[in-house]
Amino acid sequence: MKKYMFLCRIVLLSLFYIIGQDMTAQTAKSLFWKKDGVQVDEIVSETADRYREVGHHGPAVENSYMALRIYFNNSGAIDVYSKSGRGMELEKYRWYPDTRAQEDYGAGCDEYMVGKTVGLGGIALWDGEKEVKLVATKGRTARVGDTRNGSFAEMIAYGVPYKGDTLDISIRIDVKSRTRLAKVTAEVLDGTKVQFLTGVNYHKGAEVSYGEGYISVWGIHPADVSKDPQPIGGGMFFNKSSFSAPEKTKDMVRIISKPASRITTEVVSASTKEAELNTAKRFATFMQGN
Repeated sequence: MKKYMFLCRIVLLSLFYIIGQDMTAQTAKSLFWKKDGVQVDEIVSETADRYREVGHHGPAVENSYMALRIYFNNSGAIDVYSKSGRGMELEKYRWYPDTRAQEDYGAGCDEYMVGKTVGLGGIALWDGEKEVKLVATKGRTARVGDTRNGSFAEMIAYGVPYKGDTLDISIRIDVKSRTRLAKVTAEVLDGTKVQFLTGVNYHKGAEVSYGEGYISVWGIHPADVSKDPQPIGGGMFFNKSSFSAPEKTKDMVRIISKPASRITTEVVSASTKEAELNTAKRFATFMQGN
């Protein structure tokens, strides 16, 4: 009898584990040179702009709901790959699935366009009057890796000119296995305090709202890779005590930090391709309710 009960317990625990795995978001990361396609954990380059030579233009990371990449150039931008399912897609499709993969297998798509902005939670600096891009005069390092609860992608820009000094600045994205949110951390490596600029970009016709601690954008991005672009949500949560009030410009809702050597925000994206936050109303409710 005891042996039977023990076996039943093992079976139940196994079932709970399997169910938990199905309900738990996964994470993954990707970084490679286009020339050979081999996955690596780090790329160190004295050349600051490897945008066209590195796969998906920079280090990338994903959870079940989206993939995010940091551009390997001066933009400091974070871009989005929208997904419809719960599988990991970076390694298989490398950001650019073909039409068949999208239609027959539900693959996602590169439909987000950052333009000349920092995109979804990307990073620039603010000198008190204007935006300062992360121009790396001494090269860049791109990294990806796994953490205890997820995965990360990081870009470090060396020798960024700022107010008569040069700084080394890191942008890091962390995704965890049990949340659709991604954490973005920007840090000056030597501890110097600066003003960071970040936010969420948008295009003509988008539904835009923002308030204390959040920015919410929903709309169609101009057709680029996709022949039939669908509405996409882009959102950010931030600590209102660490930033100025959100300001709407012609192409983004931006926030500027108080002087700090390190800031964090959380970003999220959604689209009509998914089953949960697939309308403007659902996405806005999610953003305003968290």
